Amino acid sequence: MLSVEGVDLFYGASQALRRVSLTAKKGEVTCILGRNGVGKTSLLRAIFGLQPIRAGRVAWEDRDLTGLAPHQRARAGLALVPQGREIFARLTVRENLETGFAPVPRALRHVPEEIFTLFPVLKGMLGRRGGDLSGGQQQQLAIARALVTRPRLLVLDEPTEGIQPSIIKDIERVIRDLAARGDMAILLVEQYFEFARDLAASFLVMQRGEVVASGRIVEMDETEVRGFLTI
Repeated sequence: MLSVEGVDLFYGASQALRRVSLTAKKGEVTCILGRNGVGKTSLLRAIFGLQPIRAGRVAWEDRDLTGLAPHQRARAGLALVPQGREIFARLTVRENLETGFAPVPRALRHVPEEIFTLFPVLKGMLGRRGGDLSGGQQQQLAIARALVTRPRLLVLDEPTEGIQPSIIKDIERVIRDLAARGDMAILLVEQYFEFARDLAASFLVMQRGEVVASGRIVEMDETEVRGFLTI
């Protein structure tokens, strides 16, 4: 289980997170909702050690990660699919997938066949450059690259952004299948309310660096949550 407890994060004198807490369990999707600029990406930076926290604690599988560097957290089983995909445009699809080898033991440095079961379109594109793929195909590649690391915590930052509806359905299916395996916790940062609601078991809503609503999806007050998401 991922446990974030009372995290404060600053950029210089500006406070981006205020006493933020959350949990994410294996076998479930936990969704972080909120408008742009409310602190969602800062929370991910805290979880992955990309920005030091001023107070609080981040733990995974009962191990305190707070003092660990990002590469150590990756070796502990954390993987991030960043907003905007950030694939390597000049590398081939195969080479992009192989960049996921870095945090795994040498014996596991191969692309699992499961990747092509989840994303069959990639199998026929292994020799193509990442930059030649459509936006939806790049998003699938970004998720596949994260899965090559054999994560036990998968974090997806705005995976539906700029993606055509047919690919969104494919990504929804993949996330649902991964959660159903029961050996992976999935943390989903999203603004597309229906997509998040239909996938998540639990949620939290952020506003101005704070958690303003949280709970199980079945107990969600949709009117209240939609109000936080409306500009």
